[in-house]
Amino acid sequence: MDLVLEVCDTYVFDGLYAKIFPTSLASHFTPKMQSLLRLNKGICNSTFLEESLVTLNSIPRVNKDVYGITPYLLDFTPATFASLLPRNNLLRELLSLWAVVTIFGWILYLSAATLSYIFVFDKSIFNHPRYLKNQMSLEIKLALSAIPFMSLLTCPWFMLELNGHSKLYMDVDWENHGLRKILTELVCFILFTDCGVYLAHRWLHWPRVYKALHKPHHKWLVCTPFASHAFHPVDGYFQSLPYHIYPVFMPLNKVSYLLLFTAINCWTVMIHDGQHRFNNAVVNGTACHTVHHLYFNYNYGQFTTLWDRLGGSYRRPEDELFDPSLRSKETMEKQIKEIEEYIQLMDGDDETYREYGTEERLKKLN
Repeated sequence: MDLVLEVCDTYVFDGLYAKIFPTSLASHFTPKMQSLLRLNKGICNSTFLEESLVTLNSIPRVNKDVYGITPYLLDFTPATFASLLPRNNLLRELLSLWAVVTIFGWILYLSAATLSYIFVFDKSIFNHPRYLKNQMSLEIKLALSAIPFMSLLTCPWFMLELNGHSKLYMDVDWENHGLRKILTELVCFILFTDCGVYLAHRWLHWPRVYKALHKPHHKWLVCTPFASHAFHPVDGYFQSLPYHIYPVFMPLNKVSYLLLFTAINCWTVMIHDGQHRFNNAVVNGTACHTVHHLYFNYNYGQFTTLWDRLGGSYRRPEDELFDPSLRSKETMEKQIKEIEEYIQLMDGDDETYREYGTEERLKKLN
């Protein structure tokens, strides 16, 4: 994340913080208040702070792990960009990361889901009796409102990275098996996070936890791509934890981490697009995740079916999902009956779904 923040600081935040928190404000605070405000990693004298802001980038980069001490992109910091909150200030890091992660999250979600909706999404899903009235707009509303809170919850993990408390690294020795190291890290990352998401997801299906956190996401029994991020924010945070825990303990290239972070979000959109291209026994693709939304207690995994098979929660998607010619009124009625049994088990009633007009759709089958 330091790579992204470096660009944002250089071209946006340096000037912004200099205007909002100029160093001239330092005279209005006692030294103790300055220290509390800055949470400053050792810089306590306001005169030294102001001078250091001008010369910060001209000193050697003695610590590449701690963000903001010696920036990469500028040879010097203009005095006009001097701020009471320097780049390595913890409060500034939190505010900046929250803004960056939220905006990036919105853009990635809306762009990936929109492209999936236009080019991939199976629009016959609109005719399914369990597609809710105004569902897509409800999905978008929930996702856009949840992303800022999910971003805020994840910012402390990125701050650990910025301050050197992770195994993330930048330089790769390509001559000494660097590519093999990168590929090994990718495999380990996928296996670790797949297991972590499986465990978190199963925990979220414990009845009390489900009703408190996970139920909003399961309102979408049949999904559009916009359901991918339509979570309760704490639910989304818990499912993202494995992705943040891994680099704290295991080595991972910073560029790989950024690419994986983006790819994971795109994968999350993809498994909600309703386009059941294949029934792979290993990959936990769209069909497997559709089964999870329809029947609740199966296919908790993210990338593979490994942990579901080991945990006894794997369910092979029905052939009807892949072949429209096999779909009939009888198979649909059977599916809806099983869905309702799980709704009764998890929710105790069907009020949530009656509220959005699915009763009228069910009547069409009779």
